[in-house]
Order: sequence, then C-alpha cells, then structure tokens
Amino acid sequence: MHLLVPLAALLGIEVEAVTDRVKTLVVVNAIIAVLGLITLVFLLVAGYLALSEIWTPIIAALVIAGAALILALIVYLVMRLNENARRRRLAERRRSGETGAFITSAALTALPIVAKSPALRVIGIPAAVLAALFLLNRRPDDEHD
Repeated sequence: MHLLVPLAALLGIEVEAVTDRVKTLVVVNAIIAVLGLITLVFLLVAGYLALSEIWTPIIAALVIAGAALILALIVYLVMRLNENARRRRLAERRRSGETGAFITSAALTALPIVAKSPALRVIGIPAAVLAALFLLNRRPDDEHD
C-alpha cells in the first residue's frame, strides 16, 4: 500500500483528490438512497390508506404484501434466467477453447507425418493454414446465422 502513493504521484494522480472525490460520491449516494427509501415508504403508506378506503385495512395490507411477493418472485425468476444464460455462454466459450486446443494438438501431432510426404507437404500445409485461419476468424455468433 505504501508503494501506491509514490507510484500514483509519479503518474500524476493526486491521491488526496481521488479519495476526496470518492468520499463525496459515497455521501451523495447515501443521501440519495435514504431519500429514495423514505419516498418508497410514503408511497406504500399512501397506497395502503387508499386501499383501506376501498377494502378493510387487513385486506389492503394483504394486497400490498401479495404485490410485493409477486414482484420479488418476478425479480428472482429474471435473475435465474440471466444466470442460466450466463452459464451457457461460459460453457460455450469453454467448449470453443477446448476445441481449438484439440485441433492445435492434433495438427502438431500430425505435422511430422505431413512433413515427410512431399505431396502432403504441398497440399497439406496450405490446407491446414487455411483451416486454422477459418477456425480462428470464426465468431461464436456465426453458428446461429
């Protein structure tokens, strides 16, 4: 940690200015969060009072609680779907990397055999280079098009 201050000074970064800016942003964001929470509480109270005029106070409270539960379930389901999509993308990238490594090792294994044959050397090396270029330039979105 002691090395960061001289390094930052060397790069022209004033540590005090950065820390003051971060402190200010933390305070401002905390104030915004507290005021937003107060707003949310008063909106819930106003909704409760409006619903209790229509129905009984217990039913109004149950309606608000049910709506909050439904919103929580929706947020949970959306987060689960996003997490599953992220895991699928990671697995796809991992498979793509493993495929590339397999092709590379197979090509390196076959290289001595190709180098011994003059006909394969003339045809095989350019074909392998073209195949490698095709595989390296291919994007993951190309499979879906």
